[in-house]
Amino acid sequence: MKKKFYISTAIAYTTFKPHIGNTYEVVLADSIARFKRLQGYDVYFQTGTDEHGNKIQEKAEEKGISPKEYVDNISNEIKKIWDLMDTSYDKFVRTTDEHHEQIVKKIFKKMYDKGDIYKGEYKGLYCTPCESFWTESQLDDNGCCPDCGREVKEAKEEAYFFKLSKYQDRLLKYIEENPDFIQPSSRKNEMINNFLKPGLQDLCITRTSFDWGIQIDFDPKHVIYVWLDALTNYITNIGYDPDGSSDEFAKYWPCDIHLIGKDIIRFHAIYWPCFLWSLDLPLPKKVFGHPWLLMNNDKMSKSKGNVIYADSLVEKYGVDAVRYYLLHEIPYSSDGNISYSLIEERINSDLANILGNLVQRTISMGNKYFNCIIVNKEITDKLDSEFINKINQLNEKVCSDMDSLHIANSIDDIFNLLRDSNKYIDETMPWNLAKDDNKKDRLETVIYNLLESIRVCGLLLSSYMPSTSKKILKQLNNNRNELNYVKDNQYKLNNPEPLFMRITNK
Repeated sequence: MKKKFYISTAIAYTTFKPHIGNTYEVVLADSIARFKRLQGYDVYFQTGTDEHGNKIQEKAEEKGISPKEYVDNISNEIKKIWDLMDTSYDKFVRTTDEHHEQIVKKIFKKMYDKGDIYKGEYKGLYCTPCESFWTESQLDDNGCCPDCGREVKEAKEEAYFFKLSKYQDRLLKYIEENPDFIQPSSRKNEMINNFLKPGLQDLCITRTSFDWGIQIDFDPKHVIYVWLDALTNYITNIGYDPDGSSDEFAKYWPCDIHLIGKDIIRFHAIYWPCFLWSLDLPLPKKVFGHPWLLMNNDKMSKSKGNVIYADSLVEKYGVDAVRYYLLHEIPYSSDGNISYSLIEERINSDLANILGNLVQRTISMGNKYFNCIIVNKEITDKLDSEFINKINQLNEKVCSDMDSLHIANSIDDIFNLLRDSNKYIDETMPWNLAKDDNKKDRLETVIYNLLESIRVCGLLLSSYMPSTSKKILKQLNNNRNELNYVKDNQYKLNNPEPLFMRITNK
């Protein structure tokens, strides 16, 4: 039986069309999901949209349409972009789906019956854009929301609260005893020092000042507040039900990775574990708070006018070039940077020169010198054994980096072998070998070794650049899927086709 692997993104909030920084998350998750499938795992990859809350109701009123019409439009736009970026999600969920809403009501009732939810009154400072309540001490130096820097307003209303404080000691102990639960470690330290050690306050989980949300059956003037509604999507959509969960839920839960932006890690690393314990469910194995993608070293914002959208980039550079940039240029724990000039630099140096040039000239030599048919004549020297060792070591390196979520490093592993392949061409000089009929078998061995390197790299690139991977393997015309050097392979090459064109700005 295949081992299971469940990965989720945060569900995108349906206020605006997502920019390229928002899109990064689903591309990152997709690369991990594709790699796990390549390893033979039974993968479930979930993404979707978060569609309730005061902010959405206000946006809909501004447009003069119903909240449902508003979220339908934005959710469709988000799904269209996720599809444009060639992401292989298994399920695109929506929190307005009737099934989700019904299970959330049951979850609320179960927590209430357990004594983890109680009715009270909320008085505090509220940030509408973040859907978050704050105390005076939590505000930034300007007296604004510490997450987004916007103005907060005083709010007072009847509300139900979740007993977050009840689980504080248990959560702190769990995080300390499971150091890989929150990654990177800087995010874990932030959760411990900024939230858990100062003490958790009970969490407001319903509102009465607006009605765009999931109503409580036994107190319908209350709608369930965004985080209890949103976070539970990770279980409601795989068959969790307080009255009896499905076999699918038993199969896939707990989730292997919740992949989320560093700005919302608090909700996933603090609120979500406590909700799950209240339901007597195990915690996800890992919560990874990825860094941001900055525009010219500044956070993207519509108000700043520095937003880039995925569809604009794809129209200019193509899907796989954009995917490559996103996955390669954002470090494990530090923010990345994007600009048109930086993308073009990577396309020219990495994709056109290192990868594209290698594939095209290798296949061209195979076609020119051997009429497309290449077999291994095994006429080798020291250069070959070193080169073959590097081919055989690649998969282990990539696996190690992917397992530790160092995605950019795993791409570097592949491109280092591609560089070594170009170097191998320079060192063996096939054009000189072709001049001597007595060295024809040596020439064929050299080209065979290059084709094996390209085949292995092409297979591994399917996690990051799926369309490019298919193009490479189509040109090789070879169905072997071993991720190591195979000495008895045979190639019947197709014609070479350019993978990426250099960009010249005249």
